[in-house]
Amino acid sequence: MPNLSDFASAAARRATVAMLALALFAPAVAADYVPPRHEWARRAPAEAGFDARRLADAVAYARASAQVEPSDLRVVLNDTYGKREPNYRILGPVTPRAQSSGVVVRGGYIVAEWGDLDRPDMTFSTVKSYLSTVAGLALADGRIASLDAPVARSVPGTWFDGAHNGAITWTHLLQQTSDWSGTLWDVADWADRPEGDDPSRRPLRTPGTHYKYNDVRINLLAYALLQVVREPLPQLLKRRVMDPIGASSTWRWHGYDNSWVELDGLRMQSVSGGGHFGGGLVISTLDHARFGLLVERDGVWGMQRLLPDGWLAQATRPSPVKADYGYLWWLNTGRTAIPAAPESAFWAAGFGGNYVYVDREHDLVIVLRWTPDLAGVVTRTLAALQ
Repeated sequence: MPNLSDFASAAARRATVAMLALALFAPAVAADYVPPRHEWARRAPAEAGFDARRLADAVAYARASAQVEPSDLRVVLNDTYGKREPNYRILGPVTPRAQSSGVVVRGGYIVAEWGDLDRPDMTFSTVKSYLSTVAGLALADGRIASLDAPVARSVPGTWFDGAHNGAITWTHLLQQTSDWSGTLWDVADWADRPEGDDPSRRPLRTPGTHYKYNDVRINLLAYALLQVVREPLPQLLKRRVMDPIGASSTWRWHGYDNSWVELDGLRMQSVSGGGHFGGGLVISTLDHARFGLLVERDGVWGMQRLLPDGWLAQATRPSPVKADYGYLWWLNTGRTAIPAAPESAFWAAGFGGNYVYVDREHDLVIVLRWTPDLAGVVTRTLAALQ
């Protein structure tokens, strides 16, 4: 009597024959291609459905719009935030920027590229969308019972004490509507992008009713996730996402000099959800593109589901109080941000012009480094489609 392994082997042989038949006798389905580790196939623009000249014009615009000076990002951070944020200081590592780069991927194939695609660069708030992905994994693993549950139920300590902070849910942190009040890693919530004449005496808003872009609260989300997954977030991301999609070994996700904690007897760093105070994700353009392709394909890489089924639909649902924002993803709701793009398009965005744009209707991923005008590049790229 044949055993289960015999059936599995027979099924595998049938699947292989079927795939070969499709490859030989049917038109190639572009969406089936995934780039293997250390490789990425290219296609000519015309073969991928683009007018080559117009796509070249879009690339030329992206390169001409780039901003890479000054290269010393410590100077940029201090000039941008030091003049208006009380006691601002850089707490994590900062790497210089050297040149712009970018890639256009359609059907999984690279159809346009510029700059050094392998050079790891700071990516600032683009990492927030990676942090959102970690939250989805924690939810699927049962580490978080419900996103609508108060975080205080899962995270010990005083971080979520009191009526105000105690009412904050995971959803509030993911949508940046928590209005958490406190100090984390020696930075007060109100000191990050301060508002009003005396921001330290700001009014408290009911969690879930007011949107505020705030890295202190995002860093709190990263800390809370560390508490529930019980391992460094970069380690979890590497094992569950980055290694399976064939990312390089060059990316790094940093925290701050003072964001080290002891957990289960081990010293771990709580990472940051941006580069506002230094730190954050340092990653290459190609690794960004692999992550973008995974997201564009709803968390499936080849034959393997890496992200929970339905998670990205949930993560890109408009927030009740900010229609163009989901769970740390920017949305094209009402086609307001990029009128030329479909309403279903969404993207990760970071300071200085760092983007991972995802467009399922056109089977398209665009990664930009140090090019602030995402809308301009996307509009020109879409206009190049035939």
